[in-house]
Amino acid sequence: MAVPLKVIREARACTACAASLPLGPRPLVAGSSAARILIVGQAPGRRAHESGTPWHDPSGDRLRAWLGIDDDTFYDPRTTALMPMGFCFPGTGASGDLPPRPECAPLWHDRLSAAFRSVRLTVLVGRYAIDAKVSPRFRTVTDAVRAWNELLPERIALPHPSGRNNIWLKKNPWFERETLPALRRAVTRAIDA
Repeated sequence: MAVPLKVIREARACTACAASLPLGPRPLVAGSSAARILIVGQAPGRRAHESGTPWHDPSGDRLRAWLGIDDDTFYDPRTTALMPMGFCFPGTGASGDLPPRPECAPLWHDRLSAAFRSVRLTVLVGRYAIDAKVSPRFRTVTDAVRAWNELLPERIALPHPSGRNNIWLKKNPWFERETLPALRRAVTRAIDA
């Protein structure tokens, strides 16, 4: 049974970095105490901010395909918890979205992680999540992603599913051949546990 989480409501009301956000605060975090999978991403993009739904963009479509789950499963808080490194859209820079705001993780991650007590698999998506949760063990994102068999069954690292990483995907065909099948098996095990 999913327990509504007070900490989720508190995190969604956070305004700690409001003065630094170009579109204002709109923290996007989701989940319940029953969630089996925790997705730790970077920060919501503009489209997710505008819709109020995390991963509501082409990157989210690709991530769900990688995971092998549909929208209903992904957005079911009893199955999946969504906790980015920065909860709000940080703005856009010269080469894409700015890095996640640094305030969120220290304020919220420990409390949220403790509340997501049924999590069986943590999926670390992109450099900021990987750096925060498995560094300095791995020097690069590629090293962390390639080490999927060392991190499973509790964790797995993924490149960001943005179209900006299409070149990385072409240079690393082992990702689709080896990592994605292992990821999908881990997702199925976590949901069925």
